[in-house]
Amino acid sequence: MPIPLVLVHGHPFDHTMWNPQLEAFSGSRRVIAPDLRGYGASPSSAEVTRFEQFAQDLAALLDELGVESCVLAGLSMGGQIVMDFYRQFPARVGGLVLADTFPAPETPEGVEVRHAMADRLLREGMRGYADEVLEKMVAPYASAEVKAHVHRMMTATRPQSAAAALRARAGRPDYRELLTTVTVPALVVVGADDTYTPVADAEAMHAALPDSTLHVIEGTAHMPNLERPKEFNEALESFLARIDSAGG
Repeated sequence: MPIPLVLVHGHPFDHTMWNPQLEAFSGSRRVIAPDLRGYGASPSSAEVTRFEQFAQDLAALLDELGVESCVLAGLSMGGQIVMDFYRQFPARVGGLVLADTFPAPETPEGVEVRHAMADRLLREGMRGYADEVLEKMVAPYASAEVKAHVHRMMTATRPQSAAAALRARAGRPDYRELLTTVTVPALVVVGADDTYTPVADAEAMHAALPDSTLHVIEGTAHMPNLERPKEFNEALESFLARIDSAGG
């Protein structure tokens, strides 16, 4: 049986950012794309306070669904959640996909920026922020349809949930040493024009991971899975085939 694939969305999005991958892979394997705590259709009653709660929520969901082992794929904040999941539950991971993300902890300046942004979102809501960052999340030359989808996800996110995640993310661990100890295959993907997590970050992760493949997707920024789904899916398909052939 093909190993299940779990797709972890970034901030401030929801599971629909993975629509091209759900469409491409759901016919051949079990694909799970949850809304993280506070995002999308997930309950908003208990906001995240510690970053590791995101991974613990995922583990609880996999328990509920009867999934013992999976390939975990995450983009941006989702990639950091994937790293944290491996830190806490390494035996449950058959492979890692780290897309447009980075393992370093927040700098002191970065902590201040994230808390300031959390305050701003609570004060002003999501619309102004979404307008400002849209053409960094996806490239200015991305299709109008992709831009509309990304903008819609951002403006639909509850400010309270986005702020809570920013504060939790500001205190996340350093995953750089962890990456050097990973015992499963990894795929590192990055958009060539990503300014949030540039190609150099992906190259550093690729160098740190004992068994990894690096795939740089031209003509994309921070969300290559949406901007260039064909290229992203081809890289993911090859990686999954390798995991399946090794028995998960």
